[in-house]
Amino acid sequence: MAGERAPRAHVVCRADELPPGGRVLVNLDGRSVGVFNIDGQLHALHNRCPHAAGALCMGPVTGTTAPTEAGARTFVYTQANHILRCAWHGWEFEIESGRCLSDDRVRAKRFKVAVDQGQVVVTI
Repeated sequence: MAGERAPRAHVVCRADELPPGGRVLVNLDGRSVGVFNIDGQLHALHNRCPHAAGALCMGPVTGTTAPTEAGARTFVYTQANHILRCAWHGWEFEIESGRCLSDDRVRAKRFKVAVDQGQVVVTI
């Protein structure tokens, strides 16, 4: 398609600079991207909430509440350190999949991320 750029790999940081629970925000080809280390697995998300274009990756990394069973009125805290909450309106997204918890049709844009020769590399 006209105007589309070929995928390009970007070195973000050294892998040892992004420990489990860490995040780094970078600008790659004009896009703000958040890179997260969740339990030793790296994930990269566009720092733009699909709800209202807020700075998604600057929100807190938390868990969420879920019913103990379908239709239950009791809830448990779950997915600790796997949920990214947009600081603007509180929309919650699974970091690993980009899926919005309140609307399965909405997703945060994800980018490919890998470690190559000790460097964290994001491809956009």
